[in-house]
Amino acid sequence: MEGDPYWNHNVHYHRAVLAAVPDGCRTALDVGCGDGLLARKLATRAATVTGVDRSPEMILQARARQPGNVTFVAADYLDGTALPEEAYDLVSAVAVVHHAPFADAITGLTRLVAPGGRLVVVGMAYNHTPLDWVISGCGVPASLLHRRLRGGKRGPAGMPVEDSTMHWSEVRTAARLLLPGCRFRRRLLWRYTLVWDKTQRGGP
Repeated sequence: MEGDPYWNHNVHYHRAVLAAVPDGCRTALDVGCGDGLLARKLATRAATVTGVDRSPEMILQARARQPGNVTFVAADYLDGTALPEEAYDLVSAVAVVHHAPFADAITGLTRLVAPGGRLVVVGMAYNHTPLDWVISGCGVPASLLHRRLRGGKRGPAGMPVEDSTMHWSEVRTAARLLLPGCRFRRRLLWRYTLVWDKTQRGGP
């Protein structure tokens, strides 16, 4: 986005997360917040924002630039006692779910979403079919152009990196099984977005 201190494929899809913030959002949670870049953006759309990351180093970076309506917490969202259940109108997770078994990650995220709230995931998968490779190849020119326009800064330093163990079709199938009614979209720059609304009666 305009004015970002660095660019990468995850930052590129912050726009998609912000566009999905529900109207009147009171409480937002950014899981795997890293240096807090997305959490600070969410602070302009939600009354209060919590950023959580299991890396103390990332939380220290995040707290160096902490708006008044944002709190950063060093914790693991998969720990059932670390965060309050069904407390957030929006839960976002960018490049997070592939760091754990998919079903565990989705279950851990959905329990945090308030009834009537929304989960937004930006995730990764690997190529498995010839069509997968063709689609991914189409993203190369766009990625190179964006990188050149953004000055090549990729940060943040110290962010844990891990490859996905699921291919695109596996992720799509699992998402639709675990999150009935979710909106799954494969994106050009090697990411997918997943948007799911929790009913007032509770989870899926």
